[in-house]
Amino acid sequence: MKPKSVKITYWILTILFALAMAGDAYGGITKQQAGVDVLKHLGYPIYFMVFTGFAKLLGVIAILQTKFKTIKEWAYAGFAFTFLGAIASRGFVGDPLSQLIPPVVVLIILFITYYFWKKFDQLKATE
Repeated sequence: MKPKSVKITYWILTILFALAMAGDAYGGITKQQAGVDVLKHLGYPIYFMVFTGFAKLLGVIAILQTKFKTIKEWAYAGFAFTFLGAIASRGFVGDPLSQLIPPVVVLIILFITYYFWKKFDQLKATE
């Protein structure tokens, strides 16, 4: 893949992922009803929405910035733990497979974004 293609792919995927997570963060911070219903179903306290909403917002900022690589790594790890936790929580309460698919898909998108970040970072290092 050409360096320009890697850069474009990385930024498109990263921005789309960041927008999705920013929207999810907003929903958590403002305690949107859909999120409240899911948390009640899963057995989590409602204040957890606000906590994870702010954490996701900080994660979005960390993923979009380009200066602090370690913080960016931790943000990717935090998002991975979030989606693994979502998959496990849904599974433990006995939700159908159709409810497990969305967090799996977002986790895969996260991994693809991470992969392209690493490729992009390697290309920058060789310049």
